Amino acid sequence: MDPLYLGGLVVLFLLWIKVNGLDYVIVHQRWIFVCLFLLPLSVIFDVYYYMRAWLTFKMCSAPKQHDQRVRDIQRQLTVSLRVGKYKKTNKNIMINMMDILEVDTQRQYVCVWFVYLFNSLGWTLPVLPELDKLTVGGLVMGTGIESSSHIYGLFQHICVAFELVLADRSLVRCTEEENSDLFHAVPWSCGTLGFLVAAEIKIVPARYWVCLQYEPIRGLENICRRFSEASEDKNNTFVEGLQYSLYDAVIMSGTMTDTAEPDKINRIGLHYKPWFFKRVERYLTENNTAVEYIPLRHYYHRHTRSIFWELQDIIQFGNHPVFRWLFGWMVPPKISLLKLTQGETIRQLYEQHHVVQDMLVPMKHIQTAIARFHQDIHVYPLWLCPFVLPLCRGMVHPKGEEAELYVDIGAYGEPRVKHFQAKASCRQLEQFVREMHGFQMLYADVYMEHSEFWEMFDGTLYHRLRKELGCQDAFPEVYDKICKAARH
Repeated sequence: MDPLYLGGLVVLFLLWIKVNGLDYVIVHQRWIFVCLFLLPLSVIFDVYYYMRAWLTFKMCSAPKQHDQRVRDIQRQLTVSLRVGKYKKTNKNIMINMMDILEVDTQRQYVCVWFVYLFNSLGWTLPVLPELDKLTVGGLVMGTGIESSSHIYGLFQHICVAFELVLADRSLVRCTEEENSDLFHAVPWSCGTLGFLVAAEIKIVPARYWVCLQYEPIRGLENICRRFSEASEDKNNTFVEGLQYSLYDAVIMSGTMTDTAEPDKINRIGLHYKPWFFKRVERYLTENNTAVEYIPLRHYYHRHTRSIFWELQDIIQFGNHPVFRWLFGWMVPPKISLLKLTQGETIRQLYEQHHVVQDMLVPMKHIQTAIARFHQDIHVYPLWLCPFVLPLCRGMVHPKGEEAELYVDIGAYGEPRVKHFQAKASCRQLEQFVREMHGFQMLYADVYMEHSEFWEMFDGTLYHRLRKELGCQDAFPEVYDKICKAARH
């Protein structure tokens, strides 16, 4: 291409930005900013991160250094860490840990901090949530879920031991038998009981392929019945549903296997392949039941390239074959960079016209819950992920006297109801979930009042331990850390 012609295009583009204003371009034509700047920056960040990680593992990473790093954390603690609002004025503690400390294939567990294990020596985690940058610390202190959770529960339920540095600088190990109260109180506490420095997690044998069946279902009652049946079937290693309207969904069930039928192999993780949720929708459109064999790693990251379906709102043509072939290897842009560059204008726009929520409700209420999501926010697709909630202590447990099957209903996108108001609509959903004895994932915007929050979550054990461990003057309460007022 003629350099003079290319230079002219650049000048015209810059003039267009000047005339319309940078805020206008970032808000209304965000794909331009994302494609020209954030995607290349994300690639550079990836190269830097992997080189840094490689050097760290080669030069600094060693399980024998773990004890020294724990002592470094202990030295940073003072009498009070609590200064003010979360992240903005709280004292920062440097935690330099990214090691797999031990893999025990006989007892089938891995001892780890920061990183998570995948397919090491033929093993994987029973619950391995989506997206690359999730860490063990976040999954333990918050929560994590995957389409295998109908068998294994949430991420916290595959953990067998935690090591924490408490407010008094002591190092404590907790298991089901040792410091049992603390072991049950740590999940969902968001780091408000101590600093997690190691976790022992169950592992299971990995297989190369996932045999995945796609089943289009019509009618809300049929969708809920078939999804419940698939979730209760323990022969299914993986179960998930994508609901594209109130009456249309595709239910997927899969098993791990070492063999595959060659003509049914689909390597969905390749950069030029269609986004997964779009491919699944095709089975609904064609009303076609099908079976595919997908590499296990590709299956685990099936929603990564499109950030579930969030990327379609940023790069509307991102699933076009030409874009996928030329630039698909660059997606997704780093979520941290998207947040860093969104500015106050976009943040407020997203807050008022965008929903990112995961609500966990008992499976017996799934039909009522989906209808309520449709009424209050009307966001599609909906992500349906089943999980078993064991009878245990802590902030999250069934209301009855036995384990219960739940479903995570994930809503990510732009609401289509005319009356949508972010705070009011989300509070309506939160109230409904409380009435159904459900729970809200705490990574999302939480609009509940303090009393409403502790109506949803059981704070009995949590508050007692905060008092006994001296956390009240050291760490903020979990509500003060995750509520909407604390985040902005």
